[in-house]
Amino acid sequence: MKTILAIDDEKSVRDSLKMILEYEKYSVIFAENGLKGIEEFKQNLPDAVLLDIKMPGGMDGMETLKELRKINSDIPVIIISGHGTLETAVEAVKSGAFDYLPKPLDRDKLFITLRNAIEKRNLHVEVKKIRDKETILGSSSKMNEILEIIKRVGNTEARVLITGESGSGKELVAKALHRSSKRSNMPLVEVNCAAIPAELIESELFGHERGSFTGATNQRIGKFEQADGGTLFLDEIGDMSHAAQAKVLRALEEGKIERVGGNKLIAVDVRVIAATNKSLADEIKKGTFREDLYHRLNVIPISVPPLRERREDIPILVNAFIEETCLRNGIAPKKITPRAMESLKSYEWQGNVRELRNIVERIIIMSSGASIDLAELELLSFTPKETVDTIVQSSESFQDFKDRAEAMFIKHQLKLHNWNVSKTAEAMEMERSHLYTKIKKYGLERDSNSPPDEDEK
Repeated sequence: MKTILAIDDEKSVRDSLKMILEYEKYSVIFAENGLKGIEEFKQNLPDAVLLDIKMPGGMDGMETLKELRKINSDIPVIIISGHGTLETAVEAVKSGAFDYLPKPLDRDKLFITLRNAIEKRNLHVEVKKIRDKETILGSSSKMNEILEIIKRVGNTEARVLITGESGSGKELVAKALHRSSKRSNMPLVEVNCAAIPAELIESELFGHERGSFTGATNQRIGKFEQADGGTLFLDEIGDMSHAAQAKVLRALEEGKIERVGGNKLIAVDVRVIAATNKSLADEIKKGTFREDLYHRLNVIPISVPPLRERREDIPILVNAFIEETCLRNGIAPKKITPRAMESLKSYEWQGNVRELRNIVERIIIMSSGASIDLAELELLSFTPKETVDTIVQSSESFQDFKDRAEAMFIKHQLKLHNWNVSKTAEAMEMERSHLYTKIKKYGLERDSNSPPDEDEK
C-alpha cells in the first residue's frame, strides 16, 4: 500500500483527501502545517506528498518544499493551492515540485498525477540502485586496487584527492567513499568548481549575508554548512580561484567558515573529498594552485585509470548501461553480440566511461532489434577501430577472419593512396576490376573529406 503525506491547514481539505485517497487504497498521513509535515516526512518517508502553498505557522508551502527536498529529494512533492497563479506554479516546479494542482482538486487529475509521480520515483530509485553498483563494477586489477583503497579509507576521516581524466569515474569513487563512511546517513554535497564563475565560488562554498554584495537580497547557506556532519565533494578543484583556495585551506585547518559579508565564524564538521583532471603538481609550479592546500587535500591519493587502460571492464559496464537504459526508457531488454562487444572494447574511449555510457544509450534507443551486432554499430555511425587482435578474438570462423583482415588491409591501402583505385591496385599488384569487386564486397567507402578517385574525374 502506497503512503501519501498530505500537508494542509484546512480540515475540510484533509477530510476530503482522506475519503478519496483511502477509497483508492492509499494509506494517508496528515499534517496541518509545514513544521508538523516535516516531522511526519522524516518519520514515515512517504511515497508522495501533497502540499498546500498558503499555511499559517511561519512556514509556507514553498519553504516547506525546500526543507523536504533537503531531507529526501527522491520523494515527489505535488503542490496544491486555491490561491495560486502561473508564476507560483512555475516557481514551485523550479524549486523541485513534481507538479502543481489547483483547488478544488479534480479527482481524476489527482490520481493520474499521484500515479505518475510514484512511478517516476520508483523508476528513479531502481536506476539509482544500478548507478550505485557502478562504483564496484569492474574486475580489472586497477579497479580492484581502487576498491581496496575505498574499503580501507572509506570509514576513516582522512581527506582524499581523486585524480583522473574527465569521464573516468572520479565522482563515482567519491560517492563510494561517502557510502562506506560513518557519515553515509548525512548529506553528500557536490560542488563543480569548474562550473561556477570565480566571483561566485566563495558565496557558493561559504554562503553570504543579505546585502553583502549587489544582488544578495537574502541570506544564503553555503555548501560547507549544507554538508555539516557529512561529506563535501569538491570536483575539479584545480579550477578554483586563489582567493577561494585560501578560504578552503582556512576551513580545513580551523573547522570553521565565515559567510561572505559576515563577521561570525561558524563551526562545520565536514569531510572533504576533492577531485581534478589536472596535474596539481604542474599547477603549483605555474602558481595557480596553493601547495599548502594540495598537501592538506592529498592525504590519500586515488588515481582513476582511463577506460582504455582497463578494457576488460568494458563488457561489465556495457551490460550495466544496457540494463539501466532499457529500464529508464521502458525498452524491452536487449543484448549485444560478442563481435559487437569486441568492437566496443577496441575503441580508444577518449571520453572514458561517460562516453561509453552515452554511446550505449544511443545504440539501445536507436536500434530496432533485440540484439545489437556490428551492423547496428555501423548503421548508427559508430565504427570503433578494428585491430588484428580484435578481429582474432571476435571472428566466428577462419573465413570470417580472412575476410575482415583483407577488408582492413585494403582500406588501409586505399587511404595511403587517397582512395585512388588505380594506384592502389598497382601497389597491391592486383587488377583494378578485381579491386573494385573487393571494395563492393566489403562495402568499403571513402571518408567524406577524401579527394575523389582520379578514375572518376
